[in-house]
Amino acid sequence: MIVSNKETKNIENINCELYICEMNFSSKLLDNAVNEVSQLPGIGKRTALRLVLHLLKQPKSQTHHLANALNNLVDDIKLCKECHNISDVDVCEICSNKSRNPEIICVVEDVRDVMAIESTAQFKGLYHVLGGKISPIEGIGPQNLTIDSLIEKVSGNTIKEVIFALSSTIEGDTTNFYIFKQLEKFNIKTSTIARGIAVGDELEYADEITLGRSIIHRIPFENSL
Repeated sequence: MIVSNKETKNIENINCELYICEMNFSSKLLDNAVNEVSQLPGIGKRTALRLVLHLLKQPKSQTHHLANALNNLVDDIKLCKECHNISDVDVCEICSNKSRNPEIICVVEDVRDVMAIESTAQFKGLYHVLGGKISPIEGIGPQNLTIDSLIEKVSGNTIKEVIFALSSTIEGDTTNFYIFKQLEKFNIKTSTIARGIAVGDELEYADEITLGRSIIHRIPFENSL
């Protein structure tokens, strides 16, 4: 059987990972650090070891700065009381910006989507971060998201339009439809970003031009059903 170069490389990577897993580090501190870093998404034991050894070679002050930044992030980060975006203060800079249009709310899954849309510079309204999507398989229901606070916000009669900007997946469409049904009793416009975003794609990976056009050319949500 002929094995391709790619398959050979994959086998070598797997063997290397197994070797590192079975290694007895000379330092328990090193072992603990590698184990913790390898818990990060996309980081295996080999990469974790390389990163930890790199940190050991740097000046102590640099590593301390990194550790302090992570500690401050965990201890001091807040969620905006208005939109649930991450913030350093109780109300984030977007919600407190008087130049934004408070009558338009863009509903997104998480903070990465806020960053993606903001990078287009095409949206001047406010956001509402759900904190996820409805997914029965993963045990995530409407009660696990910030849908209730969105309904409460809309009930104040100051919102004129709600834009659904969730990823074009089954879970995203399910969440859009659920919220749409909850908002039917209010006299507001509901729209969804144009399908310039391919079905099945995650919003954060869309290029800025496509995402910007999707926001500008949004369509009534009813037309997307």
